[in-house]
Amino acid sequence: MTKKPGNEMWGGRFAQGPDAIMEAINASIDFDKRLYREDIAGSMAHAAMLAENGIISAEDAAAIHKGLTEIRAEIEEGRFSFSREREDIHMNIEARLAELIGPAAGRLHTARSRNDQVAVDFRLYVKRALQELEAGLSAYMGALLARAQEHAATVMPGFTHLQAAQPVTFGHHCLAYVEMAGRDRSRVRDALRRMDESPLGAAALAGTGFPIDRHRTAQDLGFREPTRNSLDSVSDRDFAIEFLALAAMTAMHLSRLAEEIVIWSTPQFDFVRLSDAFSTGSSIMPQKKNPDAAELVRAKNGRINGGLVALLTVMKGLPLSYSKDMQEDKEQVFDAIDSLSLALSAMTGMVRDLEVNVARMRAAAGAGFSTATDLADFLVRGAGLPFREAHHVTGRVVALAESRKVALEDLPLEALQEIDERIGPEVFDVLSVDSSVASRKSFGGTAPDNVRQQVAYWQQRLSTGE
Repeated sequence: MTKKPGNEMWGGRFAQGPDAIMEAINASIDFDKRLYREDIAGSMAHAAMLAENGIISAEDAAAIHKGLTEIRAEIEEGRFSFSREREDIHMNIEARLAELIGPAAGRLHTARSRNDQVAVDFRLYVKRALQELEAGLSAYMGALLARAQEHAATVMPGFTHLQAAQPVTFGHHCLAYVEMAGRDRSRVRDALRRMDESPLGAAALAGTGFPIDRHRTAQDLGFREPTRNSLDSVSDRDFAIEFLALAAMTAMHLSRLAEEIVIWSTPQFDFVRLSDAFSTGSSIMPQKKNPDAAELVRAKNGRINGGLVALLTVMKGLPLSYSKDMQEDKEQVFDAIDSLSLALSAMTGMVRDLEVNVARMRAAAGAGFSTATDLADFLVRGAGLPFREAHHVTGRVVALAESRKVALEDLPLEALQEIDERIGPEVFDVLSVDSSVASRKSFGGTAPDNVRQQVAYWQQRLSTGE
């Protein structure tokens, strides 16, 4: 393999440059170039602080700021030439800065290491991603709340074991996913609070002897405060792992709804129909309308789970402080950010566009003797039976209805009284699916008025940013 002359970054310690294979495994510019905004922001804050504290001149700080502004414009306009020989986004920007402003560029790295530089860049990037995720979750919750309001009284079967269990309303079902998203949003906020500390100024691992002001750079970069231990500052990737963990849980929740949409949109269920905007066709079967968007949302969860396990494994057993292993921290996070953002946007769009087949849901709600529990409750309330005895009586009623192939409410009173004479004609007031859902008035239950109250509660929280 051909070896290159000494490396401009490592200075006089190395007589030769890296082997081509070493250069390939060592370079991260192919993926960490997306950190350019954060890297430039961190450098601007650092240079301004150095000048304010008399560590570099005001003239050099102004030249650095001007040069970095020009580099940012070059990158955003596609005019910047990224080089793998310069390894990463930090050295690519610093090298270009030297071309633009000369020796003053070399003063930017005073009292700073790439260790704290990458740590602050990565934190800033993940922080922005979390803020965008919070906004995306709020939009998703808003879409679910709109459907919940619209379908507060739309009856559908509730399932356990994917078997019809008790009638619920579609609005209540939507609110279940609002609760999940609300917990996801709270985890985002918790993560933001924990990670809102700036590692800039920790330098390589031990801090610096220069009279820097870490509180100033933390404030300028929008952090609550600086980190408190230089060793931990450069070696901590908890914030990235925590992002992946909450991303995995959020993606899991999206995947559950995606799975239900896939099931509900089959001809066998026919509960919902996806719009053309979130469906595809078949290359051979012209009648097909496939829920591909939902299926892909379901699959994204696997990628994000993999990223979480990968980064946990990278960090396992690393001694303090920084190790090059940590370069493997970003691709999983970047992929998770992209995957989750896409999945959340797709799910929000699907919820908004979903066509609900109210008649089919209602017909299915009464299948499988779903009001059997209402009959048992009726016997407890009206006849004073212990619940276990009422359960036994109801089981016999279900067996009779099943043998006659009729719904519970279609059994004649005489047949019911042959099973238990304490069953009176008022039983038919509780056997319909509408009566069933209307009776579930306990806090958090499926009664339509409850659904409307919970919609109002969550709408209030969203409007106030709670």
